[in-house]
Amino acid sequence: MNARTDATLLEKKTDDMSYHLNNSHLDALEEETIFILREVAAAFERPALLFSGGKDSLVMLKCAEKAFGSKASGGGIPYPLLMIDTGHNFPEVTDFRDFRAKELGAELIVRSVEDSMARGTVRLAHPGESRNVHQSVTLLEAIEEFRFDALIGGARRDEEKARAKERIFSHRDSFGQWQPKAQRPELWTLFNTRLQPGEHFRVFPISNWTELDVWQYIDREQIALPSIYYTHKRQVVDRKGLLMPVTELTPPRDGDVVETRDVRFRTVGDITCTAPVESTAATPAEIVIETLAADVSERGATRMDDKTSDASMEKRKKDGYF
Repeated sequence: MNARTDATLLEKKTDDMSYHLNNSHLDALEEETIFILREVAAAFERPALLFSGGKDSLVMLKCAEKAFGSKASGGGIPYPLLMIDTGHNFPEVTDFRDFRAKELGAELIVRSVEDSMARGTVRLAHPGESRNVHQSVTLLEAIEEFRFDALIGGARRDEEKARAKERIFSHRDSFGQWQPKAQRPELWTLFNTRLQPGEHFRVFPISNWTELDVWQYIDREQIALPSIYYTHKRQVVDRKGLLMPVTELTPPRDGDVVETRDVRFRTVGDITCTAPVESTAATPAEIVIETLAADVSERGATRMDDKTSDASMEKRKKDGYF
């Protein structure tokens, strides 16, 4: 069965269908991710793991636990967790972020776009502008503050065209910029980790995972997630084919029709640019079934900031975005 499986056929399957899918490939993906996480710890002096509290970063955190053990067993993740907070994040996600970091006993560093605004390094075109793109400035400031030489992120190649171009160990110059035409080869899993002063790497251990892999792994490992990843009732408006949540930050506009629907979030980012999808899936197994029938990537289906142009993500990445 593949992503093109007819949705009506899927509806006729039992709720535990995901348990009949072959997920043996997850062992190889997990092994690769653990290898990369350990390679970062060995090759760099001051790495950090980008941790938003979202599903992909929670999968990475689970692999990091397996790679380094827990504090209770005398181990522990050897680098801090870093979160760049826009101030417009879903509270369910930031609360879960804090809970999970405390549960692990991990160091959590939070830097805010609002602090960059106070310093004058970020200036909004208007008060209602999305702060999502401005995270690049705050991130580069955090890199300079802590002198990070590697940042581990949860981006995957199946999410978006620009991310499909990305190497696993992605070099950034002294300005934090990505040069897609000057990437280093990665043959036979040999990573070139040489850096000049002021440069750093972005490392993506789950590059080769897909959205379906992530959900199968969440199901297999019983990874806890923020509640908004599962079905819940929420007020939304249909805008440009996306269901935008009705919040204080995203109030309805003149002419909008506010509806209460059963929805869940496939990906989670800034409230001002992240849309849910209609869904009644309440468990990872049910989401696996939905994902099998999906023909649009999670970012393509839910992120307003990726709708500006086909090259919008590539431009942001060149400017230092995740």
